[in-house]
Amino acid sequence: MAVQLRRYEVVEGQMDDLLAWFPTIMEARAKFGFKVEFMLADRERNELTWAVSHPGDFDEAFERFAASPERAAAFADQPKRVETMHVAMVEVVIAPGS
Repeated sequence: MAVQLRRYEVVEGQMDDLLAWFPTIMEARAKFGFKVEFMLADRERNELTWAVSHPGDFDEAFERFAASPERAAAFADQPKRVETMHVAMVEVVIAPGS
């Protein structure tokens, strides 16, 4: 299983709206085999950190997702809520719930 860690520096005042919108993108990603493993909001630093996994070829699935009408619809008419994204493929050392 491939896991990608994503840390977002959120635009000031946009955390609640980003969290309210997030199920929309989770649903779109799920159609391509992605699963959100966890999500943590650090309101003091205005950061959102989450991990997404895929059981197969992560890059190929992401390319299909990125070009999909589902992704386009999820982002349609959405304001900028993320100032900076930090994204990296990571290795699971201790699984959640262990």
